[in-house]
Amino acid sequence: MSSEPEFDDLTRDIAEVPAVEVITTVAVHLMSAAAVKCGLAEGGDKDKDLDEARKLITALAGLVTAGAPEISNFHAAPLRDGLRSLQLAFREASLVPDAPGAGPGEKFTGPVYS
Repeated sequence: MSSEPEFDDLTRDIAEVPAVEVITTVAVHLMSAAAVKCGLAEGGDKDKDLDEARKLITALAGLVTAGAPEISNFHAAPLRDGLRSLQLAFREASLVPDAPGAGPGEKFTGPVYS
């Protein structure tokens, strides 16, 4: 008898997870990856990759913007705060900052100022 769960069991488990939990979990994973790519993690500049950070922050902004009305302000507010912090960190880490409104995710959130 195998100790690995059956596919049907896994499907049933994910079906029981509320959408708000899935959305916030994905957002937290995007935030964590973006923070590493902005050089904010323990590894610092060693792991910095602003091209990758831009993609992750833009994906996060799209998810937060689209998902916020569905998950309530209680869940969306901290995600928005984290997104804004990452956008500002990206701006600080860039040697040549983007114009206001042209930074990662700003097409979804609007310009971010420090």
